[in-house]
Amino acid sequence: MITRSADRDATLLWFASRGGLLVATLLGVALHDYVGTWRKWDAGLFITIAEHGYDGDPGRPPDAGLPAFFPGLPLAMRVIHLVVPDWTACGLIVSLVAGLVAVVALARLTEWEGGSGWAAVAGLLLFPMAVFLVAGYSEALFLAFAIPAWLAARQGRWPLAAALAAGASCVRITGLFLSVALIVEFLTSRQPLRRAPWLLVPFLPLVAYSFFHYSRSGDWLAWKHAQEAGWGRQMVWPWQAWSTTWQSAMGAGDFAVAFRMELAGAVVAVAALVWLLVMRRWSELVYTGLQAGALMTSAYYLSIPRSLLLWFPLWVAFGRLVSRYPWVLVVYALVSGPLMLLDVVRFLSGAWAG
Repeated sequence: MITRSADRDATLLWFASRGGLLVATLLGVALHDYVGTWRKWDAGLFITIAEHGYDGDPGRPPDAGLPAFFPGLPLAMRVIHLVVPDWTACGLIVSLVAGLVAVVALARLTEWEGGSGWAAVAGLLLFPMAVFLVAGYSEALFLAFAIPAWLAARQGRWPLAAALAAGASCVRITGLFLSVALIVEFLTSRQPLRRAPWLLVPFLPLVAYSFFHYSRSGDWLAWKHAQEAGWGRQMVWPWQAWSTTWQSAMGAGDFAVAFRMELAGAVVAVAALVWLLVMRRWSELVYTGLQAGALMTSAYYLSIPRSLLLWFPLWVAFGRLVSRYPWVLVVYALVSGPLMLLDVVRFLSGAWAG
């Protein structure tokens, strides 16, 4: 059952957390420099695509990694840029609005599943990687489509679910995994077969994006090859990926810290997958399992903790757990909250944070 208080609580938590981060990150930074501090790592690449397209900045060498980023966020930034001149601010605004939509939808989905909506939102916002819901990254925008799509599917509103999932597919390749999971959800919930054609809709943006790059370069899988060219993410056996990451994590320096975070994220991911398997939540297992499989068969672990932000079944489960054992939220906040602030500091200082 969804209550009106779920929307209110989610909205209050979202803006309270943004206000807290604003105060924390403004310390020691001049106000006019604040927006610029968020132009780090992928945020700058999204700005390049939004401003110049996939050919990149003509004043700089070509970047072979740009096709790895789907066009949803750059297109949204271009819309905001019609009234906001600063590109970094455009990304922050998209994430602010999209994040609000995402947390409200998460609260509704969790209450639909019989859990505590506000606790699920609190768990997401206190997660160590939550800085990427603030920065001009694609996580918030993806969740703004994906969670409402899943809620609509749960409620049997398949045309709406398909349309929203198509929006998610415009934002990240993770939309492909969501689309496959929706097929499993459709089959396990025994929906009328006359609705099945709607399941094709979420795949259309991926086909269109692949054709776009094929028309430019003759490469149907340009987005995949861009990841290999830009980040060396070739497919290997899972144990090879673990071994490579372990060796990097045991070294010294700032990147060793990042790889230790990757290992911890992998452990959490496997634990979540085991829980979904035991609970026989097949569609959610497909959604998260496909992501885990892609990330854990890469040449080395990259962005596994960050990807857990997108595992909304995990946050729904957290909300259900807290509804039975409220003390879990206190323990989680005491452990995860400081780590979240630490990761914010790492990101804003230019260190690799996920």
